[in-house]
Amino acid sequence: MPSPVVHVIDDDEAMRESLAFLLDASGLAARTYESPQGFLDGLDPTLPGVIVTDVRMPEMSGLELVRRLKARDVQLPIIMITGHADVPLAVQAMKAGVVDFLEKPFDEESLLSAIRSALAESSAVEEIQTERERFRQVLDSLSPREREVLEGVIEGKLNKVIAHELGISPRTVEVYRANVMSKTGARGLSDLVRMALLARA
Repeated sequence: MPSPVVHVIDDDEAMRESLAFLLDASGLAARTYESPQGFLDGLDPTLPGVIVTDVRMPEMSGLELVRRLKARDVQLPIIMITGHADVPLAVQAMKAGVVDFLEKPFDEESLLSAIRSALAESSAVEEIQTERERFRQVLDSLSPREREVLEGVIEGKLNKVIAHELGISPRTVEVYRANVMSKTGARGLSDLVRMALLARA
């Protein structure tokens, strides 16, 4: 998996360079953008990372950027940098999905701590998304009958009940159930149910 990138978006060149230097010195890969649109134009949402953006910028505010990212279903965590007068805006941004905001002037360690925390959370979300996609592919590989048996299992029905509803013998249900367990690699019933529910989420 590629290394995460910290995307720094700020119309203030001195601030961009200062943050890029800080991140580089801390062993974090950084890319800088002078406008939100420049960031959106080159965004690859499949790559891991975190966004650090100013709240007030000429062409597009940080809040508008958050809305556009949400509309695109981009899952990257966002940290917002705000001046004192912009705190109400930052609170709106938090409600819109921003993970943290830092009021200027902020100390370097506060920013690094916020970034590391966001990256850790992002990594966990990413793992869940990868797992969900894998489960979906596995479940898609089941035959229609295996899926019907799986549905019965998820609903907590006994083999004989599933058999009666599908018009097959309990022994046949057991065979399909064993096939499902084998194909999914589930370690037990609870694991199978977890897989199926996650795949549906």
